[in-house]
Amino acid sequence: MKDIFKPKLALPILTVIALILRLIPLRHKYMLGYDPYFHLAYIEEALKTGEWFNFFTIAGGPWGFQISTFHPLGLWMTPAYLYKILSVFGVSLYNAFRVTPVIFGVLTIVFFYLTLLKLYDEKKAFFASLFLAISFGHVFRSMANYYRGDNYMLFWYSVALFGVSLALSKTRRAWRYKRLVFYLIPAFASGLASVFWQAYYPIFVFLLTNAVFLAVGAFILDKKKNLFDALALTISTVLGALIANTLGEKFGYGMLGYNQMGKRVAEKLLLEFGTIKDAYLLVHVKYLVPLSVAFIVLLFILERFVKDRKTRVGVLIGLAFLGTLLLFRRFEALKDLSTGFGIFKEVPIQETRPSSFSDLWNSFSISLFLAPLFFLRFVPKRAKLPDFLFLGLIFPSLYMIKTWTRFLFIGSMAVALMAGLGVVELYETLRPRVDGRKASALGVGLLFLLPTVNTGFSLKETYSLRPYMNEHWENALTWLRENSNQNDIVLAWWDYGHWVTYYGRRSPVAQGGANPSVALYYLGKRDENWAMSLGVDYVVVSYYDFIKFGAIVETAKMHSKYNITENYGLIVLPLTSKVGALVFQRGDYRIIAKPGEIWNVVVGLNGQVIAPKELYVEYQGKVIKPELSASNTNTYLYINLNYGYAIFMNEEAFTTTLAKLFIKPEEPYELVYSDGGLIKILKLKHPNVRVENTNGKVIFHFENATGTGLGIWGYLDNGTKVFEKWYDVKGMEEFELPKEVNGTVIRYAYAVGKKIVDRGIVRRK
Repeated sequence: MKDIFKPKLALPILTVIALILRLIPLRHKYMLGYDPYFHLAYIEEALKTGEWFNFFTIAGGPWGFQISTFHPLGLWMTPAYLYKILSVFGVSLYNAFRVTPVIFGVLTIVFFYLTLLKLYDEKKAFFASLFLAISFGHVFRSMANYYRGDNYMLFWYSVALFGVSLALSKTRRAWRYKRLVFYLIPAFASGLASVFWQAYYPIFVFLLTNAVFLAVGAFILDKKKNLFDALALTISTVLGALIANTLGEKFGYGMLGYNQMGKRVAEKLLLEFGTIKDAYLLVHVKYLVPLSVAFIVLLFILERFVKDRKTRVGVLIGLAFLGTLLLFRRFEALKDLSTGFGIFKEVPIQETRPSSFSDLWNSFSISLFLAPLFFLRFVPKRAKLPDFLFLGLIFPSLYMIKTWTRFLFIGSMAVALMAGLGVVELYETLRPRVDGRKASALGVGLLFLLPTVNTGFSLKETYSLRPYMNEHWENALTWLRENSNQNDIVLAWWDYGHWVTYYGRRSPVAQGGANPSVALYYLGKRDENWAMSLGVDYVVVSYYDFIKFGAIVETAKMHSKYNITENYGLIVLPLTSKVGALVFQRGDYRIIAKPGEIWNVVVGLNGQVIAPKELYVEYQGKVIKPELSASNTNTYLYINLNYGYAIFMNEEAFTTTLAKLFIKPEEPYELVYSDGGLIKILKLKHPNVRVENTNGKVIFHFENATGTGLGIWGYLDNGTKVFEKWYDVKGMEEFELPKEVNGTVIRYAYAVGKKIVDRGIVRRK
C-alpha cells in the first residue's frame, strides 16, 4: 500500500484518473455549451486566411466583432498549433480543439502534485492532487468538448507554484540566495497567463497573497530567511506584470485594458496610463505591490524586537485590523477591487451569480465537508511554512467561489488542497491514539474511501452532461449557410448566436451575452422596421425559445426604456399519452385533446376545467386551425404532433412576435425553412443588399431596389475608421465599390430617404 504513494506510481495513477474523467464528454458528437463554437469558428477562418485577423465579420450583427476586444490571441492559437502537431497523426482540427482543455487540465494536476511533493510529503501530495483530479468543479472546465480560457490561467498558476516550491525546498546553505532565481518561474508564468485569457488577473492576486501569507508564516515561525522569499515573490509579480503588459501589444490586453472599462477604473483610482496599458496591472504595480512590500519590510523590522510567538500573532492581528481600516479610508476606491471594479455587482447570466449550496455540492461533493479539516494544521506548533503560503490561495478562492459560480473552477484547487491535506492530517492525528493493525488498516481504507465517493459523484455528473447542440440545429443552420448571402444578418436568441456563426457562417445580431433588444423584438415591443434597421435578413424561432420564454421576458425587463407590464403566461407540455385521446401534462397542467372534424379540448388546472379560444395543430408540414367544440377562456393552444408537445398560452403570450412567427407567420415574413416544429427560419422581406465579392471586386446588388442612398464606412483590421461617405443609388440595381474607399473591412447601410432598411459588413478580400 505504501508503494502507491511513490511518485513513480502515484503520478501515473493521478494522470490516468484525470484523463479518464475528462475524456468522457468526447463520446458526444457535439461540443458542450455555446462559447466553444465561436472560438472554433474564428480559428477555422483564421487558418483559412493564413493570418490572425482582428475584424471578424461573421459575428457581432451588422457591425462585426473585434477579436482584440475579447480574449488574447493565445486562446485561439493554442488549439491551432496543437492541431498542426496532431494532424501528422490524422487528427482533425475539430478533435484537436476538443481535447485541448484536457491536456492543460491534466498538466495543471501534474504541476500541482509536483509542487506539493516538494513542500509536503508523498501522501499529502497524492491525496490533495487526487481530490483535484476527481473534483467536478475542475473537471467541468477542463474536459473534452468544453473549451474555456480560465483553464489556462489555473495551469500557469500551477507552474508558478511549482517555481515557488523549488525555491522553498532548497534548504541547504549553499542555496541560501541562489534559490531566489526560481522566482523567475512565477514571474514568467504570471506574465504568460495574459496571453491566453482576458480575465487572467487572479494569478496575480493569488501570487501576491501567497507572498503576504508567506511573510506572515515566516514571521510567526521565526524563519527570517523566508521573509526574503516573500519579498522575492512579491517583486516577481512586478516582472510578471511588465511581461503581461509587453505581450499585450501583440496578443491583446486583458478585459480591463485601457479602453472603456479600464479607462473608468483608472479614472476612479486617479491613475494615468503610460507604459502600462492594463488597468489591473496599473493598480497592481502602483498600489498592491508597494503596500505588500511595505508590510513585509515592517515584518523585517518587527522580528528584531518581538520574539515571542504569541505576541507576534497578536501583533499581526492588530496590523491586519489597522491596515484594513487605513487602506480603505486612504484609498477608498480600492473597495471596488473586491467587486472586480463593479463587474460582480451585476448578475445577468447563470455563471455570474453567487454560488448556492447546490452549486458547491455539485462542484465539490464530499470535499466541501472535508476542506475545513485543513485548519487542523494550525494547531499550535504544528503549522508549517507551506500552510501559510497556501492561505494566499485559499482565502481569495473562497471569496471568489462565494461571488460567482464561474469561479468554482478556479477555486477547485484550493478546495482540493484543503480536503487532501485535511483528511491526511486527521488520519495522522488519530493514528497514534488507536492501537492495532486493524485500526490502522481501517484508517487507510477510509482515506481511499472518501476520494472514491467523490470520484463516483464526479463520474456521474460528467457522464450526465449533454450538449445543447443537436442535429436539428446543425441541419437548420447548415441550410442557412447554403441558401443565404455571405453578408446576410441573422436574428436568433443570444444563446444560439455562436451556433449561427459556426454552422451558418453568418453574423447574428445577438451572441455571447443577454440582449434585451432581441428579447423585446420577440415580445413584439420592437417591429420589423427595427429589425430592418439592423440589416436582419433571417429570423430564427424555435421550440427551445418557448422553453426559455421566462428568460426572454426577464431579459426584456433589463432594458431601461421599456416598462414590461404584460402578464405573460406560457407553458410547454410534453405528450404523455395517445390512448383514447392526446394527453399533454406538466406539473398541475393537463391537456386532453380528442381529434375529429371538431376537436374537443379541455385544460385541467387544480380541479378547474377550461377550454381554449383557438387551437393550432402542426403535422406533416402543415399548420391547421381546427374548429373547437367549446371555448370559455381567452387562451390559445398550439399542438405539435411531429415532436409530441403542446404550448398553452394566454393572449399576451400568443400575440408576441415569437408565437406569431412560429405558428402563423405573415408578411413581411416568409417561412423558408422548417423541420416540422423544432426550428424554423423566416426571411424578412425588405429592400435587401446582396454583396458579391470576387477577386477584390466588391459589388452591391439591390433586391427590391427602392433605396436612395448607400452609406459606406471603411475600417482597418485594427478597428480604425478610415473612410465614410454616402452615395446616391436611387434607381440603381447594383453599385460597385469605388476605388476611393479605403479599408479592409466595409460596413454599409442602405436607406430610403432617412430610413435605414438594410445593413451589413463585408471583408474586402
